[in-house]
Amino acid sequence: MAFLCSRYMLVSILMMISLQVVYVSSLEFQVGDTTGWAVPPANDTNFYNNWASNMRFKVGDTIRFKYKKDSVMEVTENEYKKCNSTRPHFFSNTGNTMFKLDRSGYFYFVSGAAGHCERGERMIVRVLVQDVINDFSAALAPTLALFRQLYALPLVFFLFISHLY
Repeated sequence: MAFLCSRYMLVSILMMISLQVVYVSSLEFQVGDTTGWAVPPANDTNFYNNWASNMRFKVGDTIRFKYKKDSVMEVTENEYKKCNSTRPHFFSNTGNTMFKLDRSGYFYFVSGAAGHCERGERMIVRVLVQDVINDFSAALAPTLALFRQLYALPLVFFLFISHLY
Protein backbone atom coordinates (compact mmCIF):
# COMPACT_ATOMS: atom_id res chain seq x y z
CA MET A 1 0.00 0.00 0.00
CA ALA A 2 2.93 2.35 0.75
CA PHE A 3 4.18 1.83 -2.82
CA LEU A 4 0.76 2.81 -4.18
CA CYS A 5 0.73 6.04 -2.12
CA SER A 6 4.28 6.93 -3.25
CA ARG A 7 3.36 6.30 -6.86
CA TYR A 8 0.20 8.41 -6.54
CA MET A 9 2.22 11.22 -5.00
CA LEU A 10 4.78 11.10 -7.85
CA VAL A 11 2.00 11.24 -10.47
CA SER A 12 0.43 14.18 -8.62
CA ILE A 13 3.72 16.10 -8.53
CA LEU A 14 4.28 15.49 -12.25
CA MET A 15 0.74 16.70 -12.94
CA MET A 16 1.42 19.92 -10.97
CA ILE A 17 4.60 20.56 -12.95
CA SER A 18 2.87 20.00 -16.29
CA LEU A 19 0.04 22.37 -15.37
CA GLN A 20 2.65 25.02 -14.56
CA VAL A 21 3.68 25.21 -18.23
CA VAL A 22 0.15 26.13 -19.33
CA TYR A 23 0.00 29.19 -17.07
CA VAL A 24 2.40 31.45 -19.01
CA SER A 25 0.43 34.13 -20.78
CA SER A 26 0.86 37.51 -22.37
CA LEU A 27 -1.60 40.28 -23.04
CA GLU A 28 -2.36 42.60 -25.93
CA PHE A 29 -3.04 46.28 -25.21
CA GLN A 30 -4.52 48.76 -27.67
CA VAL A 31 -2.67 52.05 -27.31
CA GLY A 32 -5.03 54.82 -26.21
CA ASP A 33 -7.94 52.35 -25.94
CA THR A 34 -10.73 53.58 -28.25
CA THR A 35 -8.87 56.80 -29.10
CA GLY A 36 -6.11 54.88 -30.87
CA TRP A 37 -2.83 56.50 -31.92
CA ALA A 38 -3.56 60.10 -32.95
CA VAL A 39 -2.76 63.66 -31.94
CA PRO A 40 -4.48 64.10 -28.56
CA PRO A 41 -6.89 66.98 -27.94
CA ALA A 42 -5.29 70.36 -27.17
CA ASN A 43 -3.98 70.76 -23.60
CA ASP A 44 -3.78 66.97 -23.16
CA THR A 45 -0.18 66.35 -24.23
CA ASN A 46 0.26 63.70 -21.51
CA PHE A 47 -2.66 61.60 -22.77
CA TYR A 48 -0.57 58.61 -23.88
CA ASN A 49 1.82 58.69 -20.93
CA ASN A 50 -1.17 58.78 -18.56
CA TRP A 51 -2.70 55.84 -20.42
CA ALA A 52 0.57 53.84 -20.29
CA SER A 53 1.17 54.58 -16.61
CA ASN A 54 -2.20 52.99 -15.77
CA MET A 55 -1.13 49.68 -17.37
CA ARG A 56 1.11 46.89 -16.08
CA PHE A 57 3.18 45.74 -19.01
CA LYS A 58 5.17 42.52 -18.73
CA VAL A 59 7.81 40.98 -20.97
CA GLY A 60 6.00 39.19 -23.81
CA ASP A 61 3.01 41.56 -23.90
CA THR A 62 2.08 43.24 -27.19
CA ILE A 63 0.88 46.77 -27.79
CA ARG A 64 -1.25 47.60 -30.84
CA PHE A 65 -1.19 51.01 -32.47
CA LYS A 66 -4.28 51.79 -34.60
CA TYR A 67 -4.08 54.96 -36.67
CA LYS A 68 -4.85 56.66 -39.99
CA LYS A 69 -2.39 58.71 -42.08
CA ASP A 70 0.27 58.48 -39.40
CA SER A 71 3.13 56.25 -38.26
CA VAL A 72 4.80 55.00 -35.10
CA MET A 73 8.48 54.83 -34.25
CA GLU A 74 10.31 53.29 -31.30
CA VAL A 75 13.23 55.58 -30.50
CA THR A 76 15.88 56.32 -27.87
CA GLU A 77 15.12 58.41 -24.78
CA ASN A 78 17.08 61.33 -26.22
CA GLU A 79 15.18 61.18 -29.54
CA TYR A 80 11.92 60.99 -27.58
CA LYS A 81 12.77 64.18 -25.67
CA LYS A 82 13.66 65.98 -28.91
CA CYS A 83 10.66 64.59 -30.86
CA ASN A 84 13.07 63.74 -33.64
CA SER A 85 14.56 60.55 -35.00
CA THR A 86 16.52 59.88 -38.15
CA ARG A 87 17.25 56.25 -37.24
CA PRO A 88 14.42 54.73 -35.15
CA HIS A 89 14.79 51.24 -33.68
CA PHE A 90 11.39 50.42 -35.18
CA PHE A 91 9.15 52.13 -37.75
CA SER A 92 5.70 51.26 -39.08
CA ASN A 93 3.02 53.09 -41.05
CA THR A 94 0.57 50.26 -41.74
CA GLY A 95 -2.28 51.74 -39.68
CA ASN A 96 -2.42 48.63 -37.47
CA THR A 97 0.98 48.09 -35.88
CA MET A 98 1.80 45.37 -33.36
CA PHE A 99 4.88 45.84 -31.18
CA LYS A 100 6.10 43.06 -28.87
CA LEU A 101 7.61 44.14 -25.56
CA ASP A 102 10.55 41.74 -25.52
CA ARG A 103 12.50 43.00 -22.50
CA SER A 104 12.01 44.83 -19.24
CA GLY A 105 12.74 48.55 -19.04
CA TYR A 106 11.54 51.59 -20.94
CA PHE A 107 10.35 51.89 -24.54
CA TYR A 108 9.93 55.30 -26.16
CA PHE A 109 7.41 55.82 -28.96
CA VAL A 110 6.77 58.88 -31.13
CA SER A 111 4.65 59.63 -34.15
CA GLY A 112 6.61 59.89 -37.38
CA ALA A 113 4.18 62.41 -38.87
CA ALA A 114 5.45 66.00 -38.94
CA GLY A 115 4.43 68.00 -35.86
CA HIS A 116 2.44 65.20 -34.20
CA CYS A 117 5.03 64.36 -31.53
CA GLU A 118 5.32 68.00 -30.47
CA ARG A 119 1.52 68.07 -30.03
CA GLY A 120 1.58 65.08 -27.65
CA GLU A 121 1.52 61.99 -29.85
CA ARG A 122 4.29 60.24 -27.98
CA MET A 123 4.48 57.72 -25.17
CA ILE A 124 6.81 56.06 -22.67
CA VAL A 125 6.06 52.42 -21.85
CA ARG A 126 7.61 50.82 -18.77
CA VAL A 127 7.86 47.03 -18.88
CA LEU A 128 8.15 45.46 -15.44
CA VAL A 129 10.78 42.93 -14.49
CA GLN A 130 9.19 39.50 -14.36
CA ASP A 131 8.55 38.56 -10.74
CA VAL A 132 9.18 34.84 -11.02
CA ILE A 133 8.41 34.02 -7.38
CA ASN A 134 5.03 35.80 -7.33
CA ASP A 135 4.06 34.46 -10.78
CA PHE A 136 4.99 30.94 -9.67
CA SER A 137 2.99 31.21 -6.41
CA ALA A 138 -0.04 32.65 -8.20
CA ALA A 139 0.09 29.89 -10.80
CA LEU A 140 0.67 27.19 -8.23
CA ALA A 141 -2.27 28.13 -5.96
CA PRO A 142 -5.04 26.57 -8.14
CA THR A 143 -2.87 23.52 -8.77
CA LEU A 144 -2.27 23.01 -5.06
CA ALA A 145 -6.00 23.28 -4.37
CA LEU A 146 -6.67 20.61 -7.01
CA PHE A 147 -3.84 18.48 -5.61
CA ARG A 148 -5.32 18.67 -2.11
CA GLN A 149 -8.72 17.57 -3.40
CA LEU A 150 -7.33 14.71 -5.47
CA TYR A 151 -4.95 13.57 -2.76
CA ALA A 152 -7.47 13.76 0.08
CA LEU A 153 -9.80 11.04 -1.20
CA PRO A 154 -7.22 8.19 -1.32
CA LEU A 155 -5.77 9.39 1.99
CA VAL A 156 -9.18 9.24 3.67
CA PHE A 157 -9.74 5.78 2.16
CA PHE A 158 -6.29 4.62 3.34
CA LEU A 159 -6.92 5.91 6.87
CA PHE A 160 -10.33 4.24 6.94
CA ILE A 161 -8.91 0.87 5.79
CA SER A 162 -5.96 1.03 8.18
CA HIS A 163 -8.34 1.83 11.05
CA LEU A 164 -10.26 -1.40 10.34
CA TYR A 165 -7.15 -3.55 10.82
